Amino acid sequence: MTTKRTTRAANVTAIQPDQHEPGPTWESWDSSDLFFNRELNWLEFNHKVLAEAADKTNPLLERVKFLSIFHNNLEEFFMVRIAGLTRQRKLGVRQISIDGLSATEQLVKVRKRVIELLKVADGIWRKTINPELFKNGLKFVTYQNLSSKEKAEITKFFKQDIYPILTPQALDKGRPFPQISGGSLNLFIELTDNSDKIYHARLKLPDNLQRFICLPVTHGSIDSQTMRRKFSASGVKILPLEMLVIHHLKDLFPGYRIVESLLFRITRNTDIEIEEDEADDLLSAVRDLVYQRRFGEVVKLETTHDAPKRLVNFLMKSFDLEPWQHYVIKGRLGSENLMDITKLDVPKLRFTPFVSRRFEKLKKGNNFFDILKKRDVFLYHPYDSFTPVLDFVRQAAADPKVKAIKQTLYRTGDQSNLINSLIEARRAEKQVTAVVELKARFDEMRNINWARALEEVGINVVYGLVGMKIHAKLCLVIRQEDDGLKSYLHLGTGNYNPVTATLYSDCGLMTTDPSLGRDAVQLFNVMTGLAQVEEYEKFLVSPGGVRRGLLERIDREIECARRGLPALICFKVNQLSDPDIIKALYRGSQSGVEIRLQVRGVCCLRPGVPELSEGITVTSIVGRFLEHTRFLYFQNGGDDEMFVGSADLMPRNLDRRIEVLTPILDPELKKTIFNEILLIHLADNSKAWRLNSDGCYTKNATDGPSVNSQALMMEHRGNWGPSPTKG
Repeated sequence: MTTKRTTRAANVTAIQPDQHEPGPTWESWDSSDLFFNRELNWLEFNHKVLAEAADKTNPLLERVKFLSIFHNNLEEFFMVRIAGLTRQRKLGVRQISIDGLSATEQLVKVRKRVIELLKVADGIWRKTINPELFKNGLKFVTYQNLSSKEKAEITKFFKQDIYPILTPQALDKGRPFPQISGGSLNLFIELTDNSDKIYHARLKLPDNLQRFICLPVTHGSIDSQTMRRKFSASGVKILPLEMLVIHHLKDLFPGYRIVESLLFRITRNTDIEIEEDEADDLLSAVRDLVYQRRFGEVVKLETTHDAPKRLVNFLMKSFDLEPWQHYVIKGRLGSENLMDITKLDVPKLRFTPFVSRRFEKLKKGNNFFDILKKRDVFLYHPYDSFTPVLDFVRQAAADPKVKAIKQTLYRTGDQSNLINSLIEARRAEKQVTAVVELKARFDEMRNINWARALEEVGINVVYGLVGMKIHAKLCLVIRQEDDGLKSYLHLGTGNYNPVTATLYSDCGLMTTDPSLGRDAVQLFNVMTGLAQVEEYEKFLVSPGGVRRGLLERIDREIECARRGLPALICFKVNQLSDPDIIKALYRGSQSGVEIRLQVRGVCCLRPGVPELSEGITVTSIVGRFLEHTRFLYFQNGGDDEMFVGSADLMPRNLDRRIEVLTPILDPELKKTIFNEILLIHLADNSKAWRLNSDGCYTKNATDGPSVNSQALMMEHRGNWGPSPTKG
């Protein structure tokens, strides 16, 4: 039963249901009960990340990592999603979510759940992780905990290595409240002089200083302040930077007395849109956006639990915030910085290092073109090494028969061998085209710098399409051979980034199939020129084509079920929130199609509802690696299809991005991926969670032996690649 009550929260009146409501009985396709709320469901995904921090089967420093990821995820959630809802509320936008909630109602529910999760996170840190760190020699301390000798040492360190960098800012009529960047840690200080007049100041903790200081310390440079990788058998003492600075505030304000101080942080709106139609120069517009983001509208203020109320009120007024935008943090402010602790070299507290497999046939020096002529190659990262992808582009750059390379670039990282290969290809007088997505959030400046480097050597750089992000991941190599030009193609689910390829589970297909090559040529023409292509031979391409192609195939499964033919749909994706796709899956369930979904993050589909979604199961895996692959399988009465690609099932991906799903055409490879990868993940009962009709996630406990899909992939590492006896 739903208990409705009127609550005054966030300065608005809202009807708040109990935390978990029973699932509805299907009545109407127009009912908001068909869907889960996107924001609230995302918070439940982040709750699963937090559960990994609490899981004592994970090594201790890995649990610290998950706790840090939880906090970092939450901060980005406010920067983008909550910023958008806050903006809607202030502007009086009447738009409602697919589950029927206004922006204000969503903000109220989100605040309630965030406070609950922060309380859980604080308990995990205080009651389990921090005490266990202490037992293992990683001892978080306060200044007062230090010995006289350590205090003398740390004071010397402060004066030599920290004090010169700090810049206190007084606040008065001549010096108004300064612009404060989002995410920075700051001290707000109240002072008095001999006449008891009150003054205020702000002090930023510089972001080029390490948050945590290990004792004993070393001197001489900013580098010396970084978290040391090794420590003695007796362990290390770890002092948060803010505690050291607070103790020495009197040194920064000689002649004044410190009355009180508080540590605070603000979160700003980073979801700033570029008015591309009005921008004469997209490069300059994106550069301006990056600057504006640092000082976007403030959407949240965080203070510690012991912050003086009058100082909090001063900040609230200065940032023009309402009470519901203030979060009191009982734990450590900016806990995402705990990631620094995981850098300490304590092997027993970390996962056993994992080395990706490198197939003999794909090792450096072997001819990729000869291999791909014989069979398609499927790589599943991080279980398979990402190096062959980089070597493929490097070899293409050096091969005199290669005439052209066309490459999409979304997030490539700071150090990119791939970029260097493209530059070498151009220097070898090949035609090189790079489609660089400047609007990749938080990677804009890096992509601008790469774009400049590519343009300087004469590479044809294209910045994408107006009003649309290019999220497709593909590399096309055109090679002159005896029988004419031949296309060699790599299509992936992840970015061309060798670092994230060790952290995310992604896959890539390398093929010479002529139809896929023709589709790739067409798609690059769309991205770089004025071509309009409605249908491709094999690709499903958004906008338009991915949704249309998936809906057609769901309807085809429905028809198979009605005719008594095998009908099964299996999706493994990151997000599922598109109403049209969700409703089609509901129709499939009602028609007898078995539907097995694995959605790592947001899932707005409500499974297990009588007469609506009884035939749909939804699971989600959170584990050592971030699940990022996208597999979409249709049984089709026995003539099955398998797609992989860049597209998640969200309106933005289907309507406002260039995305690609490509079929796996090799029958043997398709069968292997289905049996050895997809079904194993769907059967996971170790790291998987099951989504219930009430919105709760529970561990996916099933009968039979334990199945940890990521562990099995680490052991397996690749019957899907080229066998030593084949090709």
